[in-house]
Amino acid sequence: MDTEQLDKLKAFIEENKGKRKFIQSVELAINFKGIDFSKPENRLNLAIQLTNEKGRETHAMVFADDANIASKAASMGAKVVSSSEIAGMASDKKKMNELLQYELVAQPSLMTQIAKSLGPFLGPKNKMPKPLIGTDIGTMISNISKSIYLRNKGKYLPTLHCAVGTEAMKPEDLAKNIDDVINAVTKKVGKQSIKSVYVKLTMSKPIKII
Repeated sequence: MDTEQLDKLKAFIEENKGKRKFIQSVELAINFKGIDFSKPENRLNLAIQLTNEKGRETHAMVFADDANIASKAASMGAKVVSSSEIAGMASDKKKMNELLQYELVAQPSLMTQIAKSLGPFLGPKNKMPKPLIGTDIGTMISNISKSIYLRNKGKYLPTLHCAVGTEAMKPEDLAKNIDDVINAVTKKVGKQSIKSVYVKLTMSKPIKII
């Protein structure tokens, strides 16, 4: 984000923040051109790691039998589910819907069982757990608060929306998160396919930054 864009973002946040009884999210809308998202091969499904946290608590659920993984995950506030509980979840509609409220992580040895029991529900929603491979569970849980997932859905309109932070964050930190998203999308579809980019707060009018 160049100096002019950052100044515009700062002025926009200053003008609109604190006007509601809750902390508003800062949301990004990217409009595309020349891409037909109704075709499966054109749809985006991006996991993007942000420079800064999004300013809101993100809840993790960890499927694990390993005592060390389970203990560390629990100490960081994650909900831990053992292999013996997976089958029961699949027959409980309420518990299945609760899964959608979490970012899911799984011990690799449990992925086959999860796919068999929970895959028919989680798979179509792009919510299958991420396997814990080559990293510490603590690091992975920490990174969840800096991750967003950009996916086409619904009527496959040529636009995508995501939250990149809150009005309580520094504009400079928001700018870095916005750049992370735009850079990831540009790398995937090319600069020529991005028509415009807007920023808004939850209850504000949008402003164009690109």
